[in-house]
Amino acid sequence: SNVITYIAGGDVALSVGMTITSTLAAPVMTPLLVYLLAGAWVQVSFPGMVISVVKVVLIPVLLGILLRRLIGRHIEKLSGILPLISVVSIVMIISGIVAVNAEKIMTSGFLVLCIVILHNLAGMGLGLLAGRIFHVEYDKATALAIEVGMQNSGLAITLATANFAANPFATLPGAIFS
Repeated sequence: SNVITYIAGGDVALSVGMTITSTLAAPVMTPLLVYLLAGAWVQVSFPGMVISVVKVVLIPVLLGILLRRLIGRHIEKLSGILPLISVVSIVMIISGIVAVNAEKIMTSGFLVLCIVILHNLAGMGLGLLAGRIFHVEYDKATALAIEVGMQNSGLAITLATANFAANPFATLPGAIFS
């Protein structure tokens, strides 16, 4: 979502702040939301989830902030290609997940695709609506809409892989998020 916010001209600092906040809440909120929405408690390794969150989100974000502070002027020269590198990396990860789940995608992938698209559009719509209601600037409204609508696919895939290893299909919604 941070890369998409950058590409869309949104407030990247706000996007990163929202990513960090939602990421820190993920180890508690994920099992709670599954319980509230599905009516079943899912056993999730809290320490494992925290470690996954730190590895997948916090370390890369903090490294990015640190590098920007230390060698910001040199990074500016690469700023045109860094989003492309991020997008290519995400596409490679998604391609691997789709390849592993190709057979299952053929049978129920369309339903999952529709649900994920509806989820993302509803989130983006609510994010835009909140931006309008609170009269925030365009770049902040853009970041808000993208952060609410596009969840962290890398984190979703990592958590699904770590906590639902018996069902590789669990990684598919995270792959489609992107």
